[in-house]
Amino acid sequence: MIGTVAKVRTRLLTAPLPRPWGPDVPEVHVIVVEVITDDGRRGTGFSWTPTIGAAAVQALLDHDITAFLIGKPAHPVAVWDDLWAHLHEAGGGGITTIAMAGIDLALWDLQARDLDRSVPALLGVRHRELPGYGSGVNLHYPTDELLEQVRRWLAVGYRAIKIKIGSPELERDLDRVAAVRELIGPGVALMLDANQRWDLPAALRGANALTRFDPYWLEEPVRADDTHSYVELRRRTSIPIAAGENVHHRYRFAELIKAGGIDVVQPNLVRVGGITPFLRIADLAATSGLQLAPHLLADVSAQLAVTLPGPVWVEEVEDTSFEQLGLVTTPTPVVRDGARIRIEDRPGLGLAFS
Repeated sequence: MIGTVAKVRTRLLTAPLPRPWGPDVPEVHVIVVEVITDDGRRGTGFSWTPTIGAAAVQALLDHDITAFLIGKPAHPVAVWDDLWAHLHEAGGGGITTIAMAGIDLALWDLQARDLDRSVPALLGVRHRELPGYGSGVNLHYPTDELLEQVRRWLAVGYRAIKIKIGSPELERDLDRVAAVRELIGPGVALMLDANQRWDLPAALRGANALTRFDPYWLEEPVRADDTHSYVELRRRTSIPIAAGENVHHRYRFAELIKAGGIDVVQPNLVRVGGITPFLRIADLAATSGLQLAPHLLADVSAQLAVTLPGPVWVEEVEDTSFEQLGLVTTPTPVVRDGARIRIEDRPGLGLAFS
């Protein structure tokens, strides 16, 4: 059954973060999206943003996207490209693709529910379970608080962790990374995330100084739009370069990959526009021989990760599961068993939002 879209309903949920991501990021916003077909079937998805644009995303969904979708096929692959083309005047990414994700996720949820299957089962499960890695937005933490967070991750059993760098003074970063590496020892992978805080000269200085700590990857060292700097940095450092959190469509991913700017591809399934483009980006990474590591939102990205070929890490940002944030009324299908993650088989995406 496909049917056509008859209604789109949205509602905004705001969840305080138990551990704020900084003074300016005390909460995250989820726009729950429900798509209803002409014969009354329903699918539920969501859009997401931690700080900027939640009201704009909801407005785009309520007006331009809904008006375009009414009467269109209720199938994600059938409508995604046409919807993106229709909205492109408002931008090829950013708020545009963030809003589109809510529709795309709802339509994938609908398709799977129609078959009484989970979305992972619909796509084809390749992994019974996957390793997670401990991650935190912690650049504002003093060193003792950072080390305490790392101890919590080690107690869970994570064999990989990620911390933030990009302080105004490089020496502060080096001191913090040295302290973490001493604590975890050589057997735990250490990812470093600069969150676009450097320009190319600063990134080259930082990468050169950080090499001795054997980073597993250096994430978003410069602005996500700066292809030239990614290419130059990757050419001049031995540390693998990761990016994708702030890359909003597959054309930009293709540009970065073709230019030789990244080693690790990190799409955020909401920022790229949902599952449909996420799978295309995953195919692009696989055919290019690059590692794919989904960014954040493990309650859904882990459901996609188990369907991907090759080794995949699942990012577990501390205290940000939908259940911990009070965004769902029942646990999601993503089950954590220490540092291992597996997916329970439930219809659709298995999300029951508050």
